Amino acid sequence: MPRDCVIDQALTVPPSRRPRASGAGRLPVGFDVSSGLGSPAMTPIESDPLRSRLRPLAESAPARTDRESAEAEDDAPLVSIKLTGRPRPRLAEEPIEFVVKSKLEGRRLDTYLTSRFPDYSRSVIQKVIDANAVMVNGKPARASQKVREGDFVSLRLPELWDGTIPAQDIPLTVIYEDQWLSIIDKPAGMVTHPGKGNWSGTVVNALQHRYDTLSQLAGSTRPGVVHRLDRDTTGLLIVARDDTIHGKLAQLFETRTIEKEYLAICSGIPERDRDWIDQPLGPHPTVREKMAIRGEADGGRPARTFYEVVERFDRFALVRCQPLTGRTHQIRVHLTHVGLPILADKLYSGRDRITRGDLLGWQARGDDHDHVLLTRQALHAHRLKFLHPATGEPLEIRSPLPPDMAETLETLRQRPAASSTNPTRFSITRRL
Repeated sequence: MPRDCVIDQALTVPPSRRPRASGAGRLPVGFDVSSGLGSPAMTPIESDPLRSRLRPLAESAPARTDRESAEAEDDAPLVSIKLTGRPRPRLAEEPIEFVVKSKLEGRRLDTYLTSRFPDYSRSVIQKVIDANAVMVNGKPARASQKVREGDFVSLRLPELWDGTIPAQDIPLTVIYEDQWLSIIDKPAGMVTHPGKGNWSGTVVNALQHRYDTLSQLAGSTRPGVVHRLDRDTTGLLIVARDDTIHGKLAQLFETRTIEKEYLAICSGIPERDRDWIDQPLGPHPTVREKMAIRGEADGGRPARTFYEVVERFDRFALVRCQPLTGRTHQIRVHLTHVGLPILADKLYSGRDRITRGDLLGWQARGDDHDHVLLTRQALHAHRLKFLHPATGEPLEIRSPLPPDMAETLETLRQRPAASSTNPTRFSITRRL
């Protein structure tokens, strides 16, 4: 495998759709212009060569796995996973029986059982109740009913996970591979590692089948996993083959000396050709699955993303993003914040399906009008660039756009071209 491995998809951008070029002096401090994807690529620069920008890596650094971990990818940080039941668990043969004490009465049954049996998530407890495996005073229970002092509860819980991850012969697209690490091209709809409700069919299940040894630094449910991508985000994912290499890769993420570049197809009209988004992110106040712009007092953590318009269309754009931090859903939330929600991102745009008719209107006729282009967010981890942690050689990997995004892009090119904004209108989007 060549030291500098580049796999890319031709993405010729017509001149009428390109943002007008600007001198390097108009880029944010620390960025230069180089070739790539039909418009300037974003490459952090300093006076020293790439090698001298890295901290010494003689000693391996243990991977961090909490929410503070800088090695975590934008779409989701690596977190400790509490053991829970399988999505379709086998119930134990012998029931557990007990009487409710007075100090615990008045709570919902599902909440009460979750607190009493912390190894099981609330969703698993609810599935057990729905399966009529929980009886209160001899009658099938409901999740919402309140428990009372003296209630006699009998239930059969699922067998807990036994600590093993099954190896599964799942096809993987491996773009780069050597004795120390691999880089795969993750498809849409595939979870990175096992967790609640996803104990099979994950990237890790496939890795267990392909490799005899993987790093164990991230925990028993995440062998080899250095960072992760959201289920429906496609693209490049680094896999560590041993603990020493994992530690060094983690240090690259923590020192932000690994370049990560994403491509997103967005709706909206970009006000600027390139810009910083500097907005802290934290859990959404009412929707558990979402993140939101949040001040530090409300649990927000610093988050920075640089974005650049690659190609403009009428009310749509292809945008390249380089996150400098790795917060959950960072790119998705930041782009939505500046009026550029990613296509088919149900969580943040409200739409989970895009058809040719949605993009072309009357130009799409008959069956072509209802042809589905996207059923997941149009976000792709396109490029990684870093020094190989074992050899010290530069390594740059690119992944072509997946078919659904490529087809969407070709469809958008049938729309009228949009004019570029003045590239001198660069400013930093600061915290509110």
